[in-house]
Amino acid sequence: MATTQTETPRTDAVRPAPHGQASGIGIALASALMFALSGPVAKSLMDSGWSPGAAVLARIGGAALVLLVPTLILMRGRWKTIRRSGTTIAIYGIVAIAGAQVGFFNAVSYLSVGVALLIEYLAPVLLVLLVWAQTRRRPGARTIVGTVIAILGMVLVLDVTGAQTVHPIGVAWALLAAVSLAAYFVLGTKISADLPPLVLAGGGLVVGTVVVAICGVIGLLPLAFSTANVTLLEHEVPWYVPLLSLALISTAAAYLTGIIATARLGTRIASFVGLSEVVFAVLVSWLLLAELPSLLQLLGGLGILAGVVLVRMDTYTPPPAPHRKRHVAPT
Repeated sequence: MATTQTETPRTDAVRPAPHGQASGIGIALASALMFALSGPVAKSLMDSGWSPGAAVLARIGGAALVLLVPTLILMRGRWKTIRRSGTTIAIYGIVAIAGAQVGFFNAVSYLSVGVALLIEYLAPVLLVLLVWAQTRRRPGARTIVGTVIAILGMVLVLDVTGAQTVHPIGVAWALLAAVSLAAYFVLGTKISADLPPLVLAGGGLVVGTVVVAICGVIGLLPLAFSTANVTLLEHEVPWYVPLLSLALISTAAAYLTGIIATARLGTRIASFVGLSEVVFAVLVSWLLLAELPSLLQLLGGLGILAGVVLVRMDTYTPPPAPHRKRHVAPT
């Protein structure tokens, strides 16, 4: 899940070097592919007896352990910044990591991975509607057009009159993931420029792990684990194979490469390249699980992505430079 790449506005302040952009795009695509693995791999675990909550705990808990050492190294000498950003890290872990993951993994237990991810990617559109309702200020024309296109795409993705049944509980969980992602976008504007993205990701994973574990212990979130073999690519593999790939590849490595890509490309380009996660998720689900949305749902998915692109283009449009009086050199 795009979940969740660490996007902070400060990276756009420095224009990426041309030689770094090509490698940055490659790294961003690799990050999107690794994030896209999470849904299909987690669904294979759930099909073998794991609960969505257990899959979330294994994913973020394993990634938190992997990133713990580099996170602690980066925290040296920054304790004052960490203390100031403690609330931000806590909210990030609870909402952007625990909330989004619990919503998404529960959604894929009812829906296809592609459909669940497409609904989650409505987050920027939900944010536009919320701001519009709160401020009573109409957004720009491009944002309005993008919002309408995305909503129409959502109608096609739900495919209410088609042959495929879209479970309403799955839609509700996917919308929870979308709301969590929208909250993350809001949180991204409040992140201190002195807080390293890896510290935010590592600290957030620790907080998210603790929250999910507590919810499981007190019974709010069912935690069911299994050591049964898992079916991938129509072959049975030991349960720890998808578990390790979920924690190491689709979380720890995905976050690290996402942070590197954002540093090389800037937030705007990295976020647009990150949209490829949806395409990768559909392809990976098809290969690993033989799961493919209907043609109508795929068309709706294109509509959602097109709408989100328009909304983001409007969001990232820089304001016109202030007029400066031209100083004429004396002759």
